[in-house]
Amino acid sequence: MNITQQQNLTPRQIVEELDKYVIGQKEAKRSVSIALRNRWRRLKADPEIRDEIIPNNILMIGPTGVGKTEIARRLAKLAGAPFIKVEASKFTEVGYVGRDVESMIRDLTDLAVNMVKEEMQERVKEKAAEIVEEKILDILIPPVKAKSRSNSSSNQKEVGFNADEASNAELNERTRERFREKLKNGELEDRNIEIEVQSSKTPMMQVFGPQGMEEMGVNLQDMLGNLRGGGKKTKRTLPIHEAREVLIDQESEKLVDHEAAVQEAIERVHNQGIVFIDEIDKVASDSSSGGKGGGGSADVSRQGVQRDLLPIVEGSTVNTKHGIVKTDHILFIGSGAFHVSKPSDLIPELQGRFPIRVELNSLTEEDFFNILTQPKNALTKQYQAMLKSEGVTVDFTKGAVRQIAKIAAEVNQQVENIGARRLHTILSSLLEELLFAVPDDIGSGEITIDESYVHKQLDGLVKNKDLSHYIL
Repeated sequence: MNITQQQNLTPRQIVEELDKYVIGQKEAKRSVSIALRNRWRRLKADPEIRDEIIPNNILMIGPTGVGKTEIARRLAKLAGAPFIKVEASKFTEVGYVGRDVESMIRDLTDLAVNMVKEEMQERVKEKAAEIVEEKILDILIPPVKAKSRSNSSSNQKEVGFNADEASNAELNERTRERFREKLKNGELEDRNIEIEVQSSKTPMMQVFGPQGMEEMGVNLQDMLGNLRGGGKKTKRTLPIHEAREVLIDQESEKLVDHEAAVQEAIERVHNQGIVFIDEIDKVASDSSSGGKGGGGSADVSRQGVQRDLLPIVEGSTVNTKHGIVKTDHILFIGSGAFHVSKPSDLIPELQGRFPIRVELNSLTEEDFFNILTQPKNALTKQYQAMLKSEGVTVDFTKGAVRQIAKIAAEVNQQVENIGARRLHTILSSLLEELLFAVPDDIGSGEITIDESYVHKQLDGLVKNKDLSHYIL
């Protein structure tokens, strides 16, 4: 089992890493950090009991935009694990047109296979680069080939060089060595060469229907691709620096043991896979409707999705094009706002498969200020980086950031609470004039966004309730 260094993080270290990107929500961070560390602990446990240790799936409850998805996404990166985010509302009950719940495991497996193959290709890139160097040299200076000569007495062919051919071969080899040095020194990077590349055009087919039909569509597509010989080869003329990258990718793929990659990927899905099921509250029956009236059929449909979801979360086997995948030790993280329904509206069996319940808090003005200043990927830092590419340095004063946070909190209260996503709309409105003026009117220099600039750009929008509803 390949356990990466990242998976050796302690719960406290995991929380510290999450703090770099997600503000607040300490309880949720503690829960997911323990869940991630428990996966490492299980793999280190006595083999006799290892298979008996099942993951404690987590149900995160909280309004939109408070960090539920971001916590799960960052958790997967820390784990170096196969991770997929799905929306429960996109699935339909078996027998109806749409995606069945098993497709999430098939997608997770596809993702894991690609992940492992990329890692393996990275490991053989050095060897692939050596092969590609010879291929480029063969294109630039084709090697001299020995000629076949017939022996009349023995009626056999001899292969070799005469004196002139030997001299040409020696000259050819010296020329190749000179060009090899030029390649290594980067003197030929812009020279065009013609290479053969694998055509990426493959027949597209997708089948929706009862359980298993979607997988059949995938297999038919693979079979048709194989009948075509894996795709036609086409010729392209590229500069050497581009051709090298294309050829290295092709050679790296050839050097990878695809069967071993698939087996390792399935093993990772079994033991490290993470499925984040967003909008799980959308498949819960609305307790206020009582299953009467127009909501009756909808409730039946939602319960059908829950019942299909149950065996996947409990632990079952799923057929994929790469082989059978067991879901017993995949970590499932459910997420939902639960505005209309509540967790108890899920069928009891499914509730029992999410024993860890975490409630995430709504974001305050102070949280918005911290979101704009502390994370590595803070929105203010993103806009600064984009404008820096145009030669414009933007500085946000503390007062300006405070005012933006205050406006975000106010608009969320007055219009609709969409959490931190409100900051995206506010900052885009705040900086729209500046982003349009660069680089035509503002070529370079330093610009300071202060509190007065925020008031000038946003006060009219915030005070006009109708306008703020549509724009902010």
